[in-house]
Amino acid sequence: MAVQNGKPAGTRKRQPSLAQLRAFAAVAEHLHFRDAAAAIRMSQPALSGAVSALEETLGVTLLERTTRKVLLSPAGERIAVRAKAVLDEVGALLEEAEAVRAPFTGALRLGVIPTVAPYLLPTVLRLVHDAYPELDPQVHEEQTASLIEGLTAGRLDLLLLAVPLGVPGVTELPLFDEDFVLVTPLDHWLGGREGIPREALRELNLLLLDEGHCLRDQALDICREAGRSDAPVTTTAAGLATLVQLVAGGLGVTLLPRTAVAVETSRSSQLLTGYFADPAPTRRVALAMRTGAARAAEYEELAASLRMALQGLPVKISPTDASG
Repeated sequence: MAVQNGKPAGTRKRQPSLAQLRAFAAVAEHLHFRDAAAAIRMSQPALSGAVSALEETLGVTLLERTTRKVLLSPAGERIAVRAKAVLDEVGALLEEAEAVRAPFTGALRLGVIPTVAPYLLPTVLRLVHDAYPELDPQVHEEQTASLIEGLTAGRLDLLLLAVPLGVPGVTELPLFDEDFVLVTPLDHWLGGREGIPREALRELNLLLLDEGHCLRDQALDICREAGRSDAPVTTTAAGLATLVQLVAGGLGVTLLPRTAVAVETSRSSQLLTGYFADPAPTRRVALAMRTGAARAAEYEELAASLRMALQGLPVKISPTDASG
């Protein structure tokens, strides 16, 4: 019998199973057996057994177990990165197979920012229901940073949010550009005016969303472009509905994207809207997907369909071949 490196030729090393890798990856993420077992819907004894079997298969100690907590060994830290990469690739393989087998079917995990969700989701979901009835949209409303993390980690499939993101590995499919308008109390000197110069923002008591909202950052950028060096923040709100009601109460003024104006200003008779002189401050809204996603062709078709469906809104639709 031929011998190589002290072993019979043809002897194959044992390989870990996907179940073992999945169990270990869950423990590496949660550093707690009970939480890890719950996360992957496996019993705790089965999970512990799978991790032990993986250690035996690989011939290394992956975890340092104490009575109070679980720690990754140095080898475990390195193997955890590899295990996640393997599981991600397996997930991509299954996604590829599903996409080839039946386009526009199955779950679509759609992430949406709060300053877009109430105003665009009715149109988006109606389009999906009518044009892609076999698609199962699952909506997750989160702030931009959380959505990007979810997309890159594989927790989400597609995002609907304001761009540009400037994130490597993420492709943007622009849908439209929309102007910002100024929302004021009834007695404000800019209420209802048109042709408002951006420079007017230098002296206004501007109310903003809390930190973490991209709309807050966009508003601050607009103020900086208008020549305002300070951060005009005395009162903030968690959502646009509260923000607009603060304006109605006379605490200041705020900026709203055009798609939000009809919904938010209809809740109070104490508001007026003012419009900026051209070129008005704008934001761009787009779909975002992982670059090279298995369902990229579907997402591009969905973006094209959305551009058609959104033409009734007060926005400037992006060209079909627009790229981020």
